[in-house]
Amino acid sequence: MVSGYILLRRLVSQIRKLMLAAGRAGQGGEAELTELRADRELFDIAGSFHLLQKQVEELNRKNQQQATQLMVYARDLALSYQRSKREEQLRNRLSRYVGNNLVEKLINLKEGVFLETERRNVTVLFADIRSFTTIAERMAAEEVVAMLNEYFSVMVDIIFKNNGLLDKFVGDQLIAVFGLVDTDGNAPANAIRTAIEIQAATDAMRRRRMAAGLEYFELGIGINTGTAIIGNIGSANRMDYTVIGDCVNVAARLEQMAAGGEIIIGEQTYLANTENFAFECRGQVHVKNKLDPVVCYHVLRS
Repeated sequence: MVSGYILLRRLVSQIRKLMLAAGRAGQGGEAELTELRADRELFDIAGSFHLLQKQVEELNRKNQQQATQLMVYARDLALSYQRSKREEQLRNRLSRYVGNNLVEKLINLKEGVFLETERRNVTVLFADIRSFTTIAERMAAEEVVAMLNEYFSVMVDIIFKNNGLLDKFVGDQLIAVFGLVDTDGNAPANAIRTAIEIQAATDAMRRRRMAAGLEYFELGIGINTGTAIIGNIGSANRMDYTVIGDCVNVAARLEQMAAGGEIIIGEQTYLANTENFAFECRGQVHVKNKLDPVVCYHVLRS
């Protein structure tokens, strides 16, 4: 009886150690089973538990690795979504100003470069409908809007095709800028080509409207090249990405000088394209709010 009691106490002690080891394993600790001393069955149980413990530890390590990878994937996915969202917003903003052929190029530029305020050498184009007020007086408001929408849609497509940026619409006037994105490196040529194509499109539109018995119009276009300040200009509530400077003012004055169907350019625009187009010198002219006379040229379309 005494021997049985002693054996039973020893067995209980070993089972208790096994229970404590199991408790440590349940808390993520390591089980120490090498000290167990018992008969073969209990030893086999301990060995199986030890193997199970190693498998659990390995599974925990794999779970931790997978959890870490999932966190990395989730972070990368969130960053990718944010970047995609920013690019989509930028595309929507850019599509108001430039054609699809330039949007991707602008997206790939260093972030923020395109929209920073800076001084650049650009070519500015002004196009305005001649006698628009008189024409509009003879038309219903809905007809005026429809005519302008048709006109602007065609003109904007031509500007975008020639790598220009749409600055703004001012009533019946359109302002475009060339040279903000270097594509072929010849902004003045792109501006002149745009003006010639716009006048050709206006002629075609005029013939269609005349045939349909509708009011028609002619355009005067002025182009000038020089240094301007480009950037977001306005108030805290309303800002526009636009250009300001002396070369812009001269382009506006040259447009005012142009008769219907004419394209008048400044001297710097002419000097950049003497071999590409035909010109007729208009000599020196005095423009409003400028002391020195301006040398200008008439672009020959035919």
